[in-house]
Amino acid sequence: MIPRYLVDVQLNELPVIEKDVIVIGAGIAGLFTSIRASENNSVLMITKKSLLDSNTRYAQGGIAAVISDEDSPAYHRQDTLIAGAGLCSNEAVEVLVHEGPKGVRRLIQMGTQFDLENGEFALTKEGAHSQRRILHANGDATGYEIVRALSENAVANPKIEVWDDHFVIDLITQDGECCGAIVQKPGGQRLFVKGKAIILSSGGAGQLYRYTTNPEIATGDGIAMAYRAGAYIQDVEFIQFHPTSLCYPGAPRFLISEAVRGEGAVLRNIKGERFMERYHEQLELAPRDVVARAIVSEMEETKSTFVYIDITHESAEMVRHRFPTIYEYCLKYGLDLTSDWIPVAPAMHYMMGGVKTDLNGETNIKRLFACGEVSSTGVHGANRLASNSLSEAIVFGRRIVKRINELSASDLVPTIEREIERETTPIQAVVERRLKLQKIMVRYAGLRRDAKGLAKGLEELKRQLPIYQSILTEREEYEFANLLTCALLTTESALQREESRGAHYREDFPVRDDLVWRKHTVLHRLYGLTEERIKDV
Repeated sequence: MIPRYLVDVQLNELPVIEKDVIVIGAGIAGLFTSIRASENNSVLMITKKSLLDSNTRYAQGGIAAVISDEDSPAYHRQDTLIAGAGLCSNEAVEVLVHEGPKGVRRLIQMGTQFDLENGEFALTKEGAHSQRRILHANGDATGYEIVRALSENAVANPKIEVWDDHFVIDLITQDGECCGAIVQKPGGQRLFVKGKAIILSSGGAGQLYRYTTNPEIATGDGIAMAYRAGAYIQDVEFIQFHPTSLCYPGAPRFLISEAVRGEGAVLRNIKGERFMERYHEQLELAPRDVVARAIVSEMEETKSTFVYIDITHESAEMVRHRFPTIYEYCLKYGLDLTSDWIPVAPAMHYMMGGVKTDLNGETNIKRLFACGEVSSTGVHGANRLASNSLSEAIVFGRRIVKRINELSASDLVPTIEREIERETTPIQAVVERRLKLQKIMVRYAGLRRDAKGLAKGLEELKRQLPIYQSILTEREEYEFANLLTCALLTTESALQREESRGAHYREDFPVRDDLVWRKHTVLHRLYGLTEERIKDV
């Protein structure tokens, strides 16, 4: 059993810091929401590294919104629902496609500079989109440009206090409400931060897998601490593996944006043959789960560890201008995007599931909100449509702030009940534990799964449960405990869902089963795993 808290503390012995709104995490979700919340509230923004370290920073492709006169919310809605494989919330998708353009305009007001062509926004197309609706910045550095603009706003805002290098260990709840969190400072001192609202914007859990496009900080902290606090966790079996990450000796896995295929790149196996026509009518622009599994099939058939992405038929000038970040990165390893086929393979990229919220971003715990990849709003269903993640963060960030502005201050005086006596300290090095966990997830809960493997994976993961009885003091130990929680939840949900849908593929149940499985898997620390049918409109 995963305990309620990771550490034993007496709240009345901790220093107390109080603000109106506590934002945990950075990225587009944390930054945008903090800035909007500061219009009527004092805000404390806590990051375990810095404002510039988040998944958003590495987002290359762009942000999806209906901007062109040739596009419409109806088209965007249809594309999102198709990619989501029957598991999207119709209401949440409606919110996204209609409120997304307004959110993009707000980003521009905050200083984000999207690329232009002839005075108009330069829109590109990505996998499973029927229209060109992806705004981008500096070619393939969209995330960095958004984070730059928002972080400059946040740092200059006197109503936002930023704590870098602080780790949020646990959420504090009382009588079904969240009133704050336990935070550890860089030197090890712990504090109790209190607010009328707490917003999780801590990103996903890419570090569950050995091969990921996510940075080292993506350790599922928000999902794990919300689960311990009693929040519902939804659909975490749906892990999106990006089809094309750089796969080259000596090079870290690096995202080769879907936009490269959107601008005409093709996929070839090691024999030089194009192969996507054998898997989907949309070829290289099929949904990500289809492309990723097609690549794995080709790798197995040709006994290779990679395939190639080829954009050499496009002009060198266009490639360098449109994808300067990818071009420069590949050059560091002797690969020229304009003249070489680039070796790629799938890598963990995004979690569709997360902390279950309503249309205002609020969880089942009052005053606790979730925004961005940490959340499960229902927008992404079983497979996220490319570039919808940044849109989701700003749309639901605005809604969260509107709801928070309706709240009065909390007058709760919380206490902590000690559940277990922690006596031991971890013996095995955390880095070894983490690597073992990642290997288990790749082997048993990766792109393709079956009951035997998932059960074996769960069995091996449960051998690590004694970590929760240990005295934890370091960030790396907290991160491992959070990763283990997410790994257990993901594997348990994947074992439960006996069908294949979107990013979840079961070799022993290879067919999508709408009659039985058109429903969410929902986990709760006390109530276990339950299911919730999709409401048809």
